[in-house]
Amino acid sequence: MPGYELWSDKERKEVNDVLETGILMRYGFDGPRKGIWKSKELEAAICETFGSSYAQLTSSGTSALSTAMSALGIGYGDEVITPSFTFVASFEAVLSVGAVPVLVDVDDTLTLDPDAVRRAITPKTKAIMPVHMCGSMADLDGLQAICKEHNLILLEDACQSIGARYKGKSLGTIGDAGAFSFDFVKTMTCAEGGVVITNREDIYTRCDGYTDHGHDHLGADRGADLHPFIGYNYRISELHAAVGLAQIKRLNEFLSIQKKNHAQLKAILAQVPEVSFRRIPDPEGDSCSFISWFLPSEEITRAVVAEMKTRGILPGNFYWFDNNWHYIRKWEHLKNAATLNALSPELKARVMEQANKDFSASHAVMSRCISTSISLLWTSGQIQEKGEKMLDVIRKVLAERGIPV
Repeated sequence: MPGYELWSDKERKEVNDVLETGILMRYGFDGPRKGIWKSKELEAAICETFGSSYAQLTSSGTSALSTAMSALGIGYGDEVITPSFTFVASFEAVLSVGAVPVLVDVDDTLTLDPDAVRRAITPKTKAIMPVHMCGSMADLDGLQAICKEHNLILLEDACQSIGARYKGKSLGTIGDAGAFSFDFVKTMTCAEGGVVITNREDIYTRCDGYTDHGHDHLGADRGADLHPFIGYNYRISELHAAVGLAQIKRLNEFLSIQKKNHAQLKAILAQVPEVSFRRIPDPEGDSCSFISWFLPSEEITRAVVAEMKTRGILPGNFYWFDNNWHYIRKWEHLKNAATLNALSPELKARVMEQANKDFSASHAVMSRCISTSISLLWTSGQIQEKGEKMLDVIRKVLAERGIPV
């Protein structure tokens, strides 16, 4: 899955360009940097690659989400609808701007269930934030219709689905704004980094200032910049941008390998009728970083996971239902609103209310799901061997329960 697997001299060359100047900061020092502007180059490449009008690099995917929400005017008193299956950064970003994360059920797309979204809308709802998990996309037609009907913001958390598309458009470019993460294990990496992408100039202008202490960046002298609003230090460094610049030039290479390896492994798993697969709203747009597959029951799924662990083939297979980074069931810190700094009593109560709701519909999906990450380094023979080992485990568990295989 991640671009770090195919590290090369291309990344080293871009980083060395920066090291030779000694200018590691993205702003200022115009003379000594000798025309080397890796952040600007990467932002331009992001716009060209993904078809967005504007891109603002940040220090992480989390800071990209926080920046986008602030630029969209999301804050105190607002509710943001987001899924029960995501990475913790999604709700962290909502809390960072003082809004309430309203978690709702996912369906067999592993993303927001549009019907659950409709039921969660209140007069305080400001935005819907689908999270395009594990390389694929939410039902964007359904969610766009809801946003239009209720005059809501659509913010795409596409941090896990770089390179995926929906009906010809890159994920992240379809809503009012989108966010990518470029951390170490994403499809393309900066080591650490993120970006806000948008087709709205007003949102971009706010993001540009917000990520750099509110600087308006309108003057030749950075020290003389005005500050129309308060911002924060969410800047990316030139070193991180340099890595990303090399990686984005290789993105199609990564995606091509992912799709080939994904197709081979999926064909092997499909030999078992009891194995079903995640529903993908636009199969052609899947980035194929994961195969997400289902077994008939939680009991069978747990038995398969346990057997894979016993045989040493569990690494790379994720049982999200027991994962404490990605699924509501293990987010005790959110359920208890455990923070180092005090939240307002109102916000703390609302967070705990939302996090302790009934998520049985999501449990019914996630308890039967295993996601297998796709490596860029696999050979065809290794995929065949891995698939056969997984098949052997699945068939053994099914046979023990009297299910013909």
